[in-house]
Amino acid sequence: MLDREVVKEFLEEGLEDIEIPENISIQVLVETFCKYTENDYYEWLKDNFSSFFGDDDSDGPDWKWIKKQIQKYAKE
Repeated sequence: MLDREVVKEFLEEGLEDIEIPENISIQVLVETFCKYTENDYYEWLKDNFSSFFGDDDSDGPDWKWIKKQIQKYAKE
């Protein structure tokens, strides 16, 4: 779940030179943008989960490959 205050600050900065219609409040924009982003984020996580652990058609996770990824990212 996104921090609504952080998103509000982000949107206010991003929309600094854009006039928001009077009938759309910043609170509504923040909430709608957060829901839109969270939905997209969840779909992105599902896609990445499938590619990282293998999709339903595979024989399960490729643990050898996953261990290589662990080693790779442990160095960063």
